[in-house]
Amino acid sequence: MKKYIKIAAGLAHVDYGHIADIVKEASDAGVDYIHSDAADMHDLKNMQLMGGHQIIEGIRPVTDKPIECHIYTRECDRLFIEKIAAAGADMLIIPAEHFIGAPLAYIINYCREFNMKVGLTIGCYTPLSFVEESVYDIDRLHIVTHGVDETDGKDNWGWRRSSIDLVKRARALINEKNPSCELAVDGGLRDDNLSEMVAAEPDVIIFSSGIFKYKDGITAGVKACREAIDAASVEHFGE
Repeated sequence: MKKYIKIAAGLAHVDYGHIADIVKEASDAGVDYIHSDAADMHDLKNMQLMGGHQIIEGIRPVTDKPIECHIYTRECDRLFIEKIAAAGADMLIIPAEHFIGAPLAYIINYCREFNMKVGLTIGCYTPLSFVEESVYDIDRLHIVTHGVDETDGKDNWGWRRSSIDLVKRARALINEKNPSCELAVDGGLRDDNLSEMVAAEPDVIIFSSGIFKYKDGITAGVKACREAIDAASVEHFGE
């Protein structure tokens, strides 16, 4: 049966000077989530201090879509969670390699306290074993799929072929341990290269350059991604 896969508009490659207009257009075009990328001073050197509660506060009035804050960070305290919740975030997504063990339990509880969902990112080359225990209590398993070879060195990255196996194993883990947890894939995916990834059965695909750098504009980019997902879903799962 055809599988409906949600689209998240990733704000990694946007003009932050016009971000409200950009988010509104993507929302009106039919995306399911707004994916607000954020970063501290360490993990994402080329995008230090990107995103966060100020961005979320600025875009919340122009969209009724859920906003997820995907932060590349080494630390995350209750104050940060309180700030993004107050700004209007619906989900916090943090890197599994930095949040493992007891500290993660506090973060999950803080998110629940502020009525936010919580997700963990399996970063580029991070093993699935990092989330085998926490998968029971998270709302999103978020897999970074881009590689290091197929890139223009700027906005456009390809996705590494090894990630297909990782996504398939993650799908099996979720189905067994926590079927209500979403499986998301993020990185290097565009309307012309996602068929094989759709076959691995993610619930959400994050598009950044695939929408915001699309040659015919944002609305056309969302339409192209939706049509490509639906066509691949029919191809792999039938009507």
